[in-house]
This record gives sequence, C-alpha cells and structure tokens, in this order.
Amino acid sequence: MTPWSDRLAFDIALMLESSGEDLDEILARHKITADDILVFNQDPVFLRKVEQLRTEIRDKGLSFKMKAKAQAEELLATSWQLIHSVDVSPAVKADLIKSTVKWAGYEQKELGMGAGDGGGVRITINLGGQEHSAKVIEGGYAEEVD
Repeated sequence: MTPWSDRLAFDIALMLESSGEDLDEILARHKITADDILVFNQDPVFLRKVEQLRTEIRDKGLSFKMKAKAQAEELLATSWQLIHSVDVSPAVKADLIKSTVKWAGYEQKELGMGAGDGGGVRITINLGGQEHSAKVIEGGYAEEVD
C-alpha cells in the first residue's frame, strides 16, 4: 500500500501538462502538504506512475476512459462506506461486493470449460503410440485460512 493514490498521481500529471488544477488545489483536495509531495517525489514508483500518465495525456489526450478510471477510483471509497453501513440493504451490499470482485478481476471466468468443470489444469502425455486408457485425476485448491 502506497501513501499516495493513483488519483493523486493523475492530478499531478494533469497539472504538469497544464491541464488540471494548480498545486494548492491538489494539496487541499488530497489533504496533503507540500512536504508530502517532496517525499512522494523521492518514490520511484510514484515518479514512474506520474510519467506514464503524462505520456498518456500527451499522446492520447485526456480520454473518456482515463476520466472514468479516475472517477472509479474515487467511487471505491463510497462503495466501501455503503458496504459497511447499517442503513444499506443486504441486497445492495451484495451487488456492490459482486461488482468490486468483478472489477478487481477475481471473478472466476468460464473460458470454454465444461458445465461441471471448476477450472484447473489438464495434462496429456503421449507415450509414443502405446494403447492406454486415459486416467483423470480430479483436484482442487485449498483456500488459505487466516
């Protein structure tokens, strides 16, 4: 977990490309100080992220997709609050949780598997023309428990 968000890197990239808010507005929005920015500027990951975003802004312009990504990042905080609120119905919470799992890429995909297949690996070994019946070994995975 980094002390800075992708949204902050995005806002800094916009500012550096003369397309966004000024530094004082960015500091206020993200509730950080100029000293924090100096620390982030020592982080090579932050610098790479800002440079990557600057390149995208310069080469592709400020696309709808980039704006949507920035909004989605911000809306995750709202989703988190709704999921943990006692005032929100269980059905809404379930939908938000399912959506978050899907967006994160943790949803199990059905990539042409049979109806009963739960995924896994299938290995076929050709023993040079010998006649042998196929042997199927079923396996699964164990979930890690804290």
